[in-house]
Amino acid sequence: MERWPEIAYVQWRETCTALHLWAQIMGKYRFAHTPWVNHSWHATLYVTPRGLTTGPIPDADVFVTISLDFCDHLFVAEAEGGARETFPLRPMSVARFYSETADAIRAVGGRPLMHGKPNEFPDPVPFAEDHAERPYDGEAVQRFHQALVLVARVFEQFRTGFLGKVSPVHLFWGSFDLAVTRFSGRSAPLHPGGIPGLPDSVSQEAYSHEVSSAGFWPGGSGVDEAMFYSYAYPAPEGFSARRVEPAEARFDERLGEFLLPYNAVRRSLEPEQTLMRFLQTTYEVAADTGGWDRAALDCEPGIPRVPRRL
Repeated sequence: MERWPEIAYVQWRETCTALHLWAQIMGKYRFAHTPWVNHSWHATLYVTPRGLTTGPIPDADVFVTISLDFCDHLFVAEAEGGARETFPLRPMSVARFYSETADAIRAVGGRPLMHGKPNEFPDPVPFAEDHAERPYDGEAVQRFHQALVLVARVFEQFRTGFLGKVSPVHLFWGSFDLAVTRFSGRSAPLHPGGIPGLPDSVSQEAYSHEVSSAGFWPGGSGVDEAMFYSYAYPAPEGFSARRVEPAEARFDERLGEFLLPYNAVRRSLEPEQTLMRFLQTTYEVAADTGGWDRAALDCEPGIPRVPRRL
């Protein structure tokens, strides 16, 4: 496999949709049991060397973790004391995955309580009623996972160059994007809401403060290829007119954000540096046009074992 693998969205669209819905089921289980953390950070998933995970979930008297293992193609539920239950990832309906997930959670001592309908999907079908057979292209999933690992590594390094509040690198299962967000420290105007399938109260709490946010998604939402994005909320005057790097990046008026095709990164001579330039220059545009106090917020990227200079 290439280090930065090809992940042609149109070729694995149906598997990607199935994976997105499975991730929603996992995230909704975490969401139902975890106390609220600012900006819905309590509900997200995380990239691991083997796939995606919820991390530990406080479910009554047990800590439960559920994961998708893309190396061995398994769903894994675990709890303290060594309890473990798995089932194979394979072509199946969303209803089957939902049922087998619930059974696995019960088997390790958890309670599979969760909202049973997708969010941020047009015309959503309840999970338990979605009996259409879905494909599972294991090779495509592994390529996507390899891309997620590589992107997460760059995002993790990028977040170290900031002294202000910054999010974890995490995957939002509603929109199925890996994201990292920086905050100016100032409150933002009330978000207008109106995101399909997402309560206004959730989006308004998520955007309670000014942000510069960047991320990666495999395709969809009218874009038939994997993309990196970067946006500011609220978008400052002049934000969209600024130039960013690399040259393949552009501002999409419909989405209201800068976009950079994944393939532009993959095919570059130095993919990590190309992606880092996109993250840094789009942040600088957001911060400069938004009047952020960069002298107080910016810093040199972190280095292992070296404390920040005071």
